[in-house]
Order: sequence, then C-alpha cells, then structure tokens
Amino acid sequence: MVAEHVELALFEQSLGNREGLHQPFGDRVADAAEKTAGSVLFDIRVDGDICVQRMAGIGYGETGTAIIVMEKSGQLRCASINGDTALLVAELAAWDASPLSEQARGDHRGTAIILLARLRGSGHFAPFPAG
Repeated sequence: MVAEHVELALFEQSLGNREGLHQPFGDRVADAAEKTAGSVLFDIRVDGDICVQRMAGIGYGETGTAIIVMEKSGQLRCASINGDTALLVAELAAWDASPLSEQARGDHRGTAIILLARLRGSGHFAPFPAG
C-alpha cells in the first residue's frame, strides 16, 4: 500500500508541472515523502544500469519502505519493499547521510545494484525497457 500512496503523490506532481517542466528527482522524492508522511532515506545515482539512473527510498517506520527509481527515459516507478532488503536500505541510507569526505571513500554502487537486482527478482523494475 505504501507504493500506491507514493505513486499518487508523484502523479499529482506530474499534473502540476507547468509548461512541461519537471522538478528535479530529489525535489520530487522529497515532496512525495512530505505528502505521504514519510522521510527520505536515500537519494542516489545508479551508475552502470541499463535502465535506471537514480534511486531513492522513502521510509514509513513500521509500515515499510517505498523505493522510487527514475529510468533513463525520465519515467518514475515505485515499489514497496519487505524486510529482506532492510539491510541494503540501511546501508544506502547511512552512505547518503555521511559527510561528502566519507562518501568519496565509500562506494554505494554495489549495494544499489544488489537492491535493484532483488527488486527485479521480486517482479519490480524490469531490467529492460518495455516496448
């Protein structure tokens, strides 16, 4: 149910876009989190994926987490995740919250790719563009 609420907030944003201009990904994620009473856990680039260029997590405490991805086409997709990915989400949130000097020394790409692979394995975010 978490993902559906986030998708609705993102859809409302698309209706509110003026003159075809879209807000940056991070702003859209923050706005969706605010409108759905969640908190942004991470907002990262996903380098090396054939379809996805950015990924963010919005946390809802005990209710769960929604993952939002921005495809290379610019389309946003959302999915709710379960507890077996909690460690990966926590790692990405810790990396995103760390100072830039620590981010430069650490690498989040492996964790992001593993999370994306698990999401795809559970039927979310097809690895190849539809069409």
